[in-house]
Amino acid sequence: MKICLIAFSLLAATAQAQHQYGLSPMKIKEYRSSLAAHPENELVELQKVIPSLVLDIRYATRHNFTGSKIYNLAKAYARKPVAEALARAQSDFNSLGYGIKIYDAYRPYSATIKFFEIMKGDTTYVASPYKGSKHNRGCALDLTLVDLKTKQELAMPTEYDSPVKQSWPDSPVSDPEIKKNRSTLISIMTKNGFRVYETEWWHFDFIGWKNFEVMNIDFEELP
Repeated sequence: MKICLIAFSLLAATAQAQHQYGLSPMKIKEYRSSLAAHPENELVELQKVIPSLVLDIRYATRHNFTGSKIYNLAKAYARKPVAEALARAQSDFNSLGYGIKIYDAYRPYSATIKFFEIMKGDTTYVASPYKGSKHNRGCALDLTLVDLKTKQELAMPTEYDSPVKQSWPDSPVSDPEIKKNRSTLISIMTKNGFRVYETEWWHFDFIGWKNFEVMNIDFEELP
């Protein structure tokens, strides 16, 4: 009985928070129904579409800015057109001897609420729950590059999730290698239909994100 009461309290708190911020994100039942009319909107598991991807899903660990484990599963999902565009980018990177490492992709809306509240409403580095994140739509990717042979990350201006101005994609970089790596990442992702986020060199939004709904579906609910 105690476990049931705790679970009910958590659900009620999430529902209250969603009402507080004015959004009613799509849940699993609505999502499944929507796919009958729009199968192209499916959330696909990225590593199944692009087996060569390296995953480092930080929010499935405590190695992230919250210091807490946010996801129970270390998986990466995105809408089908996003995955297809990422596959084209992976091919371009491979031709240069590089590959993609994914830090985060689709993110349930409940995580966006948590991040917003941890950051006390500062939306410089986290999304506003009043609008929802492009991650919540399955249309944003956090990633970096690795050397294909060694699988070691290429040097970039900052660590992932660093809330500092040096992480902005247009911040000055004195090291020529780091500058080249960042430029390569951004140029190839842009070529393949993504736009880098203004304060995070690792965050890329799919250009067609407005065509997709905000969702609050946990990884465990997806096939």
